[in-house]
Amino acid sequence: MQQIPSDPDVYQTQLLEKQKRLSELFSPFFDGELAVFESPLQHYRSRAEFRVWHENDDLYHIMFDQNTKEKYRVDQFPVAIETINELMVSLLLPIRENPILRRKLFQIDYLSGLSGDTVISLLYHRQLDESWEAEIAKLKAKLSTAHQVNFVGRAKKQKLIKDQDFITESLKVFDNEYQFMHVENSFTQPNPYVNQSMIEWCIDNTRDRKSGDLLEFYCGAGNFSIPLAQNFRKVVGTEISRTSVAAANHNIKLNGVDNVFIARMSSEEFTQYYQTGEGKKRLEGAGLEDLAISTVLVDPPRAGIDDDTLELIRAYDEIIYISCNPETLIENVTTLSSSHSVEELALFDQFPYTHHIESGVILRKK
Repeated sequence: MQQIPSDPDVYQTQLLEKQKRLSELFSPFFDGELAVFESPLQHYRSRAEFRVWHENDDLYHIMFDQNTKEKYRVDQFPVAIETINELMVSLLLPIRENPILRRKLFQIDYLSGLSGDTVISLLYHRQLDESWEAEIAKLKAKLSTAHQVNFVGRAKKQKLIKDQDFITESLKVFDNEYQFMHVENSFTQPNPYVNQSMIEWCIDNTRDRKSGDLLEFYCGAGNFSIPLAQNFRKVVGTEISRTSVAAANHNIKLNGVDNVFIARMSSEEFTQYYQTGEGKKRLEGAGLEDLAISTVLVDPPRAGIDDDTLELIRAYDEIIYISCNPETLIENVTTLSSSHSVEELALFDQFPYTHHIESGVILRKK
């Protein structure tokens, strides 16, 4: 079995390499101190996906070596939070002994969080029927004596839920605790410990903005929108995923926030609205007539921000840019550098023991 790294010396070496790389990329634009937010060495990841290997009477989780592509058995996964590790052990024995739950099962996905809630998704190469639903109900009852767990069964063009397909996560941000619906098979921040640091960094750097409004692109389920609402008069977020928008609106109510509006539209569509007025219907209720945007927050996919949206956000005094790809980030910052200067730079180590860098930049108008 391949060993999952958890050596503190290895971690610190890789973290220093990331700091050096990010600092070098930003050297033309920033000469201040890089803020670094470390991850726990173990049990930091809130989701895990495993293929399932059937071998005679045995059945177990496997992963694939990224270099050799060879499979290796995974009985414990120190990267994942402890709840996932506990369920990895207690889940497989009853599935192994149950022909209905075992037959043509090829993948198991876990979604959990600091709250302890967990959704387990079982993926099959066959259609699921009432007998599967009956057996998964028994398995849930058995596991629920020790864990708050729900199940999703997936097959081609089929999704069966027992009893819900989401967890309710609890994040501690300074002295406040926020609750978030995280839906199975949709985007959420993978490292809740570092995510809390990301949110606190954004809050710290946007205090005293009560006279202005926040515009957020790629807002997901409200991970930043809801905690940042305390710093702004109003928050307007945009998100293209229907599932994430529904979760965001649920989370707004769950946290008792009354100054956040989420529109289901892409950043490109919002930009088009500003350019041509098209798409106004989706923004009904946002109070656009008295919107006074002082800050814009973007957390785009790896491809970065499109040219039209970059031109739009250039108009705002303050830009908070959260990025999972330093290469596209620096390309976008280079474009914005003619109008904005980099005031803060942060490294959020969402992905320990990998080369991936999550970073944050705050730009202010010159």
